[in-house]
Amino acid sequence: MAFGSGSVSFRLFYLQQQYDSSLVDAFARHVAPPIDSLGRDPIHGWVTGRHLFDRAIADETCVIGPYLHAQWLRAEKKVPPALLRAYVQMEEDLECRAREVEFLPRAVRAEVKQRVTDSLLPKMPPTLTSIPVVVDFRNDLLVASAMSDKQIDTLAPAFKETAGTLPILLTPETAAMRRKQINANDLEPVSFSPDTTLDPPNEPTLGMDFFTWLWFAWEKEGGVCHLPDGREFGVMLEGPLTFFREGQGAHEAVLRKGSPLNSREAGTALLCGKKLKRAKVVIAHSDDVFSATIDADFAFRSLKLPKGEQSDADGRFEERMLMIETFWSAWLALFDRFLELRTDAQAWLKTLNAMRQWIARFGEP
Repeated sequence: MAFGSGSVSFRLFYLQQQYDSSLVDAFARHVAPPIDSLGRDPIHGWVTGRHLFDRAIADETCVIGPYLHAQWLRAEKKVPPALLRAYVQMEEDLECRAREVEFLPRAVRAEVKQRVTDSLLPKMPPTLTSIPVVVDFRNDLLVASAMSDKQIDTLAPAFKETAGTLPILLTPETAAMRRKQINANDLEPVSFSPDTTLDPPNEPTLGMDFFTWLWFAWEKEGGVCHLPDGREFGVMLEGPLTFFREGQGAHEAVLRKGSPLNSREAGTALLCGKKLKRAKVVIAHSDDVFSATIDADFAFRSLKLPKGEQSDADGRFEERMLMIETFWSAWLALFDRFLELRTDAQAWLKTLNAMRQWIARFGEP
């Protein structure tokens, strides 16, 4: 079951209207065609979260507590490149001998390739890909395993066609607007490097600004924070670390193995004006420990959840979704704290000076 076991990679999307369990009827109207109907053209549509052949979309199969669990399925037939190449070469050799020539014109080669493809395609098994999703009715969010731009560009219009509204990808910029009514474009770009000859980036880098500040705050304050409901949690960062700065030289630097957080290489990256773009984040709440690799654009990768207590599939799924919510809630609570600091001119200037001093001393013996 997608989202039901193992580590989880996901993006969050804001929903532009409130939905309830009746949304399952819209998903059922856009169910994927049967796999045995697959021909030359791809087919796509929704299936349940249980497995890719389960087209029985209904309350009892998709709605679990305050969640709707489904998958966007795409099925197509493909000829493996190596197999296609071998058959094409064989057919080209036969064609050359029949024509008594050493080389075939480009148009003839294209015709041979098309003929071979048409011959092989009906014999190929279906290739299945899916994007698991969870509609969170309580938080008006779509949680989806759409990690690449291509998957996001596929899922968003598919959901709009199904539910009637386009989901909005949760990024630092959209979260700032939704949570604090802050337009990231109104914030002056900033450089954390103590090197005054370095110009700030041309465009706002809100996510990387937050990530770099979080590293600083964790080292200086110990990483103890609070959720809006009063729960306390701890946060820490681990490597590998990815740094980024647009401009001359190497735009991206990745530090692996050893202790990258304490390395001079990390200090050099910060001194050169780079900001933290990706790192592993560990969040501890009570006796539960969560860890994930997070991108500065708020993509959550390989989130490891605490061991749950539920034994049945539905109970385990709902328990895990609540754990996932605990994680992203803690992350966004940290982001809220950063936004409040970032928009307080006096406090931000003080923090900026402290960060530059921290970077200037970074890696010193």
